[in-house]
Amino acid sequence: MSTLNYGETFALWRKGAGAAWGDYTRHSFVQGLGDGTLPRAAFLHYLVQDYVFLVHFSRAWSLAVVKSETMDEMKICAGTVDALVNHEMDLHVKTCAAEGISQETLFQSREETANLAYTRYVMDAGVQGDFLDMMAALAPCVMGYGEIGLNLGNVAADHPYADWINTYRDPEYQSVCTSVGQMIDGAVTRRLGDLKTSPRRDHLQGRFTKATELEVGFWQMGLDGA
Repeated sequence: MSTLNYGETFALWRKGAGAAWGDYTRHSFVQGLGDGTLPRAAFLHYLVQDYVFLVHFSRAWSLAVVKSETMDEMKICAGTVDALVNHEMDLHVKTCAAEGISQETLFQSREETANLAYTRYVMDAGVQGDFLDMMAALAPCVMGYGEIGLNLGNVAADHPYADWINTYRDPEYQSVCTSVGQMIDGAVTRRLGDLKTSPRRDHLQGRFTKATELEVGFWQMGLDGA
């Protein structure tokens, strides 16, 4: 969507990801969510794996707090951890509880290969790289879900995936995307100046694109589990 307000750096990375970005945000899993045709088994399989993913994703954002150089960076990263642990993961817990899947079962679920590949890639970016490496690897998930939520738009209250869609199109989540995007812009300017002319441009683009490709694999994992 051309109207996204997630920052200049994200827009550059999104464009640089090429076809992979559309493969991610318009995957058949996503289309099934939107029109309600996604098999419930596929959704629950995805939701269980996504809960495990969010555990590691929260740890990665916690590591970003350690890698931060300013108070603003620390606040945004810490706030994202809070949003993940205390809000987004609650959606998974409530939905799965209605299906007879306990929170303990969610936490102890076995990670599938696609999940393992993605989460460890993000953590590796943080351990081996710097703050910008982390942001490039983390951004596709944060902003991608925001874009998907906007793309899917308004749905009826009785839509089978209304809760999921509304979580990511909600102004509160959209404000997270905007805040993270602005923070990334500031972090890039502070460390690199103009990203377009920086020697690190291709490296960071590679981080973002690979994470996007791993998101595609995550959706496919959900479908394959139906």
